[in-house]
Amino acid sequence: MKIPFNKPYMTGHELPRIAQAHGNGHLAGDGEFTRYCNDWLERDTGAARALLTTSCTAALEMAALLLDLQPGDEVIMPSYTFVSTANAFVVHGAVPVFIDIRPDTLNIDESLIEAAITSRTRAICVVHYAGVACEMDSIMRVAHHHGLAVVEDAAQGILSTYRGAKLGSIGELGALSFHETKNIIAGEGGALLCRDQHYVERAEIIREKGTNRSRFFRGQVDKYTWVDLGSSFLPGEIVAAFLSAQMDAATELTAQRLQIWEQYHAWAAPLEAEGLLRRPIIPEHCGHNAHMYYILLPTETVRSRFIAQMNEAGISTVFHYVPLHSSPAGLRFGRVVGKLDVTDDLSIRLVRMPMWIGIQEYLPRILDAATATIYRAASSP
Repeated sequence: MKIPFNKPYMTGHELPRIAQAHGNGHLAGDGEFTRYCNDWLERDTGAARALLTTSCTAALEMAALLLDLQPGDEVIMPSYTFVSTANAFVVHGAVPVFIDIRPDTLNIDESLIEAAITSRTRAICVVHYAGVACEMDSIMRVAHHHGLAVVEDAAQGILSTYRGAKLGSIGELGALSFHETKNIIAGEGGALLCRDQHYVERAEIIREKGTNRSRFFRGQVDKYTWVDLGSSFLPGEIVAAFLSAQMDAATELTAQRLQIWEQYHAWAAPLEAEGLLRRPIIPEHCGHNAHMYYILLPTETVRSRFIAQMNEAGISTVFHYVPLHSSPAGLRFGRVVGKLDVTDDLSIRLVRMPMWIGIQEYLPRILDAATATIYRAASSP
């Protein structure tokens, strides 16, 4: 059997809930299951408002609209992230300002943020890589001192914490992903989190195509109409029904992923001691969700050999982001502050191991093959 990098998991309750949504006679958004998911997220994160969206990208675009970003406004962010982190702001005319990442967590280096601030800076967008929190205390202090908003790209961060606070609920706005590669899934899907009431009413309007439809359904106005900018960011009830079943199992699914993560971590320890790889580093004050397990190999050449040889063994391992600052669109739309040496170095050495619920029975095969491949790749000329 070819062992895939990812395999979407079903709890067994998703399809009955989709049938229930159909039986309710309501398949458009904001029905019973959308409300269920919003309520679940508000309880879990403590956010004043959670709004299900079609994707994390959509949630980030909503954040850009809520911040009233104008052409030329700047948003500071890491270069080592998915394209949506930058693209969501660029489509509204903003300029992504790329800075380097920390060598331990691969998160934005908070010590570099202040030097990147200019008169055009409006926000800081942090990315919690691998579901491990950025140093939010320092980031929030800098943001508060300079009057900047903080947007959390917590695409990978469901159920993860920073000093006990759920990721996505610390900055003014947060974005989550329920893509099929995430810990809990809907195929495609996401959510916007509003930390407090400041953005809530306008977020509802933006999400509903710029109308005050939500106020109408609450009986606050006698009709609804177009009142602001917006788009169709609302997912349908089939997506929400599927997701609701995943949410009910989120704690159990995370516990299973943590067990898999710990098995990888224990396997990699002696190899790290030999200098053949580096394991992930999790600060004590960060509670992670085992979104991924990655290893850092000594060189790009060793990484390429490892991925190729694991694929020959029938096991899919992958590298992750190509840094945005070196991409064609990043060069066109963004700018760089300082050297991005850590980003450039770690991005060419990182490998993600297969991670999905149900992989447990295949782990002995994966780990045996990975050990042999690492020794072989490291010893090749």
